[in-house]
Amino acid sequence: MDSDPVGDALTSVLDDLRGQDEGELSAENAGQSAASDLFALVLVGPFGDVHAAGDAEHRFTVQSIAKAFAFALALQSHGPEAVFERVGLEPTGEPFHAISVAPDTGRPANPMINAGALVTTSMAPGDSADDKVDALVSLMSRCAGRELEVDEEFAAAEAESSDHNRGIAYVLASLEALACPVETALETYFRQCAVRVDARDVATMAATLAFGGRNPVTGDRVMDAAIARDVVSVMASCGMYDASGEWVARVGLPAKSGVSGGIIAVDPSEFGVAVFSPRLDSVGNSTRGVRALEELSRRFGLHMFADRPETSAPLVNLVHEDDRTIVRLQGHIGFGTAVQVAHRLREEAREGRAVALDMSDADRLDDACGTVLRRVAEDLDAEIAD
Repeated sequence: MDSDPVGDALTSVLDDLRGQDEGELSAENAGQSAASDLFALVLVGPFGDVHAAGDAEHRFTVQSIAKAFAFALALQSHGPEAVFERVGLEPTGEPFHAISVAPDTGRPANPMINAGALVTTSMAPGDSADDKVDALVSLMSRCAGRELEVDEEFAAAEAESSDHNRGIAYVLASLEALACPVETALETYFRQCAVRVDARDVATMAATLAFGGRNPVTGDRVMDAAIARDVVSVMASCGMYDASGEWVARVGLPAKSGVSGGIIAVDPSEFGVAVFSPRLDSVGNSTRGVRALEELSRRFGLHMFADRPETSAPLVNLVHEDDRTIVRLQGHIGFGTAVQVAHRLREEAREGRAVALDMSDADRLDDACGTVLRRVAEDLDAEIAD
């Protein structure tokens, strides 16, 4: 059986952070002391490869992660011009439940805060809440690669206790910002946030965004590449509530969080990743989740603004000699390239060819990426040249 050095790297991150217990449980997990120990980290790569660590099959409600996909559905259904007439693209620096609307137009600041998500949710196709929820769940299901369901009991409880969101919705209705009746928008919003997922689901949803709207596990083209690009762009500036600026500086990956303790993050054309840990910090982000993704970014050199000189662009050459394949690496070999090389080595081995890995001409090889490649090569009894 093949080893999974990427999965091992994820497990190492979790193990290093398990002892950290700062933060408070969300309302969903309040009173469940065992829930505070849950911790999962899942990465989905370009070939539909799923690497999981921890409690990856524990179910939780998607909460605000759904906002990214409500935004995608609005863009898909109405086009960007119509959507941006109703919602802006600017970060607020305010809490996610603030009533951040432009005084002249009534537009919420962005689709990743509650006010903006109520607007994009109201734009889902269909006249009734049932129709709109069906459309939203269908999109999220295609992104996840399996049929997802709404926890209707949880949604009803949210509707009973969410006077603040109800107030935001009526303010938006008074400004004619919603695309449907206010109660329809509210019911749809509460139910979309109550979709049950696990870390594998949301990692695959993130990967669908990372690969331009194509689910790498199923091969399904879920949305146009331009829509995925717009969603990821707004995630980069607005996805982590009022800690979005600090997140970009420290982690450097477009991301979206939810108050159940889930976070998705995207490295475009490379992978989607998700973390789940229910204790939250003061702005509503998973405390250990933030630290896990920060550590993953550091170990694998994932920050989108990291120094990646054009002259050291990665180059992978395959040299076939009789029944042997030599994989030669040049330039800067980052995480995404390492995953692809590992896949290529395994494919060649499955075809019955001996394999060798030549890393001697790599200008720059991040330590963690080198570890992944060496583990795969050793698993295949491949020759290794450093």
